[in-house]
Amino acid sequence: MSKPFRNEKPPSPEEIQKRLEEALKQLGIHESPFFKSAAGQGTSPGGAAPEKKPTEPEPPRKQPDDLNKFNRKPKEVKEFLDRYVIRQDEAKKVLSVALCDHYNHVRMAREGKTQSNYSKQNVILLGPTGVGKTYLVRSMAELIGVPFVKADATKFSETGYVGADVEELVRSLVRQADGDVESAQYGIIYLDEVDKIAAASGTQGGRDVSGRGVQTNLLKLMEETEVPTRAPNDISGQFEMMMQMSGPGGRKRQPSTINTRHILFIVSGAFDGLEKIVTKRLREASIGFSAARKTSESQSQKDVFDQATTQDFIDFGFEPEFIGRLPVRVVCKSLQEDDLYQILKSSEGSIVRQYEQSFEAYKIEVFFHEDALREIARQAARENTGARGLMTVCERVFRQYKFELPSTKLKRFVVTREVILNPEIELARLLAEGERERFKISSAVVHEFAQRFTQSYGIRIRFTEEAAIRLAEKAETEGVPVRDYCARSFENYQFGLKLTVPEQGAEEYILDIDAVENPDAWLSAWVLKSYRPPENKD
Repeated sequence: MSKPFRNEKPPSPEEIQKRLEEALKQLGIHESPFFKSAAGQGTSPGGAAPEKKPTEPEPPRKQPDDLNKFNRKPKEVKEFLDRYVIRQDEAKKVLSVALCDHYNHVRMAREGKTQSNYSKQNVILLGPTGVGKTYLVRSMAELIGVPFVKADATKFSETGYVGADVEELVRSLVRQADGDVESAQYGIIYLDEVDKIAAASGTQGGRDVSGRGVQTNLLKLMEETEVPTRAPNDISGQFEMMMQMSGPGGRKRQPSTINTRHILFIVSGAFDGLEKIVTKRLREASIGFSAARKTSESQSQKDVFDQATTQDFIDFGFEPEFIGRLPVRVVCKSLQEDDLYQILKSSEGSIVRQYEQSFEAYKIEVFFHEDALREIARQAARENTGARGLMTVCERVFRQYKFELPSTKLKRFVVTREVILNPEIELARLLAEGERERFKISSAVVHEFAQRFTQSYGIRIRFTEEAAIRLAEKAETEGVPVRDYCARSFENYQFGLKLTVPEQGAEEYILDIDAVENPDAWLSAWVLKSYRPPENKD
């Protein structure tokens, strides 16, 4: 069997260098630190020395020095959250206290006043989908100004987390901080769908057994460990790190690891099935008690998550050590129709603002009536997906509006309850009236003409709105200014109207659509009517 490449000429050093340079460029690395001459001078693929470029210092990175002065109060944090998240008052209180406790500890640690026995205030959020869990956490991170990362726990399950090492959560914080490890080590990691990594149990059959492995790996992160800032298989990252270490002038070298001691971990999930575990325990505990006690327990089942114990979570499928790293438990309640209405009306993050901005991009003003907001909330409540139902309803209603209206001359429209109930019918009506809408600005010129006519000739005339719009349309059709078209169409009116004998009590002449369509005929009819002898009523 012949040896491969036996007859091929081995590549020259220049060719090898060229191939490596091309490979580096494909990785996004355009300058290589590996090819240096004996004098330290880089060479081009052709061997010639490249032109020297002055070394530009990197802009200074923003350090989290503000954390040294952290002095926010829990009430202040809650008031901020109130602006964005409706209801969930108890959840916001608990989160506000946990956040302040954590970053007060961070401040003290940076001052050298570390408590050796301090337990980190990691949080577990429970509640159905769409109640604002993610929004709460994201808003807190924005308030404090620390890096924030959100991920789904599901990507670490089922396949043994191949390609999704849990340590990547921490490295994502570093990327969010633009590579600043100092800032990233005080960030917030939010892991959603954590209930999906609960291991199989008697009541949770079918769950992925790899969930226990994921929990074990997360334990180290939530407590304290050193995580490499570059993954072992991250070739481009490794090259970049080498460049930082060996580049001319040198970049500011970042630590090769990040400590997770001061990273706040918040996990959340719907925890479907946990309520059955809690309810079963409460029912068994109530055996032998009075019926009144049972009735009281039955009434409180809507808040069953509030009564969940550590053992309930263990029975659900979590390792005792894992649930023990989440001492702060926050329960978010389901949203009712009135809650959804308040979100639309009062929240600074309301979906209504999003749709207003969407149409504003096309120079279209949108106004929502109260009855429209109520109807959106009513339909969203039927979706049973919390605040996400608001987006579902709005998208269903306004999808065609966003497609059709930007291509019209429409400048504004009002969203009423009828629009929500019958979006297609109301859109057709808007499109039919769209051509008229664009003449409303020009119709103001018609009304101005009537005022000037009155001032000039002492004869009060007034156009109906329909007549004014029609005049603007006719002026555009003939390609003349509206004012000129009015002067031409009614040039005989200052003489003709003086010949009339106004009816007793009449103070002005109202010009309707008939006057616009045939001004002279309308004037003649008015003059004849004025001089017609009164009918003999005998």
